[in-house]
Amino acid sequence: MAKKLIIVESPAKAKTIKNFLGKEYEVIASKGHIRDLPKTSFGIKIEDDKFIPQYRVTKDHQQIAKELKEKAKKAETIYIATDEDREGEAIGFHIAHILGKKPDELPRIVFHEITKKAIKEALKNPRTLDINKVNAQQARRLLDRIVGYKLSPLLAKKIQKGLSAGRVQSAALKLVVDREREIKEFKPKEYWTIEGKFKKVEGNLIKYLGKKLEKFDIKTKQEAEKIVNELKPLIYKVSKIEKKVTTVKSPAPFMTSTLQQVASSELGFSPKKTMQIAQKLYEGVKTPVGEMGVITYMRTDSLNIADEARNAALEVIKKNFSEEYVEPKTYKTKSSSAQEAHEAIRPVDVRLTPEDLKNYLSKDELKLYTLIYNRFLASQMKDAKYETQNIYLSNEKGEFKISGKRLIFDGFYKVYGKPSADSLLPEFSEGEELKPESIKATQHFTKPPERYSEASLIKKLESLGIGRPSTYAPTITLLQNRNYVEVKDKKLHPTPIAFTVIETLEKHFRDIVDANFTANMEEMLDEVASAKKDWQEVLRDFYNPFIELIQKGDKEIPSQKIAKPIGELCPECGKELVIRKGRFGEFIACSNFPKCKYTRAIEKEDKKVDIKCDKCGADMVIKRGKRGEFLACSNYPECKNTKPLNPPEILEDVKCPECGGDIIKRNSRRGEFYGCSNYPECNFISKFRPVNKTCTECGYLMAERTYRNKEMYECIKCKHREEK
Repeated sequence: MAKKLIIVESPAKAKTIKNFLGKEYEVIASKGHIRDLPKTSFGIKIEDDKFIPQYRVTKDHQQIAKELKEKAKKAETIYIATDEDREGEAIGFHIAHILGKKPDELPRIVFHEITKKAIKEALKNPRTLDINKVNAQQARRLLDRIVGYKLSPLLAKKIQKGLSAGRVQSAALKLVVDREREIKEFKPKEYWTIEGKFKKVEGNLIKYLGKKLEKFDIKTKQEAEKIVNELKPLIYKVSKIEKKVTTVKSPAPFMTSTLQQVASSELGFSPKKTMQIAQKLYEGVKTPVGEMGVITYMRTDSLNIADEARNAALEVIKKNFSEEYVEPKTYKTKSSSAQEAHEAIRPVDVRLTPEDLKNYLSKDELKLYTLIYNRFLASQMKDAKYETQNIYLSNEKGEFKISGKRLIFDGFYKVYGKPSADSLLPEFSEGEELKPESIKATQHFTKPPERYSEASLIKKLESLGIGRPSTYAPTITLLQNRNYVEVKDKKLHPTPIAFTVIETLEKHFRDIVDANFTANMEEMLDEVASAKKDWQEVLRDFYNPFIELIQKGDKEIPSQKIAKPIGELCPECGKELVIRKGRFGEFIACSNFPKCKYTRAIEKEDKKVDIKCDKCGADMVIKRGKRGEFLACSNYPECKNTKPLNPPEILEDVKCPECGGDIIKRNSRRGEFYGCSNYPECNFISKFRPVNKTCTECGYLMAERTYRNKEMYECIKCKHREEK
């Protein structure tokens, strides 16, 4: 019979902890929240200005609750060992309740890592459940229930079934919708840049492009050609040489938001996948020294590092790379609400390298552990240093700038990330004369802001104070599950129904989608957790004005379910045509549906741009084709002039090995490739990016590529490979 019972929330965590303790301990998992608000009713009783949650043991936890009660009766001591955040504190509170105990009657143990040493230390220093953190979690849960239970049915009634709204969810969705509005309203503007290649007067070619400094001043082709003609015949002098050392700072260790962002950009993991894998690494995996957690707690907004862990990292850096790379550092998060008692995400034991774990972890687990491990080591290494060079070439008509740099100390790059390639310049002296080898003008168009990716949305939410480490991944998952956003090319695209929902909320429930309101609410919850504010007061201040808006909205929000007539008759049955909404937006359909199934798309107006056709002088417009948007003359079909919206990239310093023409980056249905500008006369193509390097086997042009996770050069013709 076990004398001591430890209750955690995860079976994997229970298994790992059990391995560290003797037979006098029994470890059992609650499998998450054992009690919650009911699913089929509001679940909040409001009495005498008090909000009383009507918690129930959830259906899938009834057997676990029974088992906990039976084991608790036989135990001499019961420890609550749930996660160290507010959710974990609340889970412990609900466990105490079903065991018939007061929150301060059960010893509460916490640990940042699941190792034998950490567990033993926690058992020596128990505390009681923090009721302030419990109340902060309860306030969040009740606020979300109030919004969800009162506002979501109103949206379903007025717009479409299955819609939902929430404090964090709706504020995040508004960011995505606002960005899409910016993109739709954006009008590209034309501008030109002037670039030149120069050679010394005695004839030595300098292979570096110089860019004329006025970037956005040149707005038309005519202006650009005039400048090129003026600049071509002139001699240039080196008017100024700048050399300085620039520093690239070593990165801070990961917290939840930065881990999700970097795992998305470098590993292609969604925030949800990142947190699932991190949870496994925290709760326990097989290692050469037995089963244990290999990273610290992964839901944190702190950048603190324990002194013991920092010292261990410094020893590893000194041993593997030398004293020259060692620099102990401390970091502090910008967030005023960060839980500074927590630690950043780091390896539990820095001596346990990714190489040591490669036969124990899955492929994705090893990738994430490696990312966390290298980031932690890099955070305690010296900054990288570059020597940068700027050469200014001038005469009475203009000035060009040639830039170069070289890495002079790799610092943290030794373990984390890749330094950008050197671009060395030849030696110059002030007053030296140079002739232009070529000067050309290149057309560009300003680009709209980019859509959010999952990573950049998390970064934005964090910067605005919307949500907390535990809410980022679930919020983005919810937006996708509700069909408010779709992920295309790793970017978040709002669906038509998202616009309708946000427009309705902006008009009738502005606070719900207001970033400042949502951030202020998070701060109030933080104040509840630190005993500076009463949780019932927070609920009262929100509830009464919100319910008034719900009642007002029920009367004033017009139903958007009714199909809108367009004043035309169906060509197939003669009934009225109407605008309906589908999963892909609005479309025209017959009002006699389903008897008549006539439909057609709504024709969209072409987007006008401030660019003239260079053949007939008419305005150019943006049209959409099979391969995306392009510029077309508005005078079509009289004038059939078209242009790419974004001109193709021309590779610098690389010429076609077949005919000497420019090599251009192109797109097709099968993806990107590189081809000759003289197509179809010249059919040279390369799947990978060509470089100014010839094959040692056959003398043909080589290209950059990645092969078996290594950066290589590969011959375009004979496929001979060389390591970079």
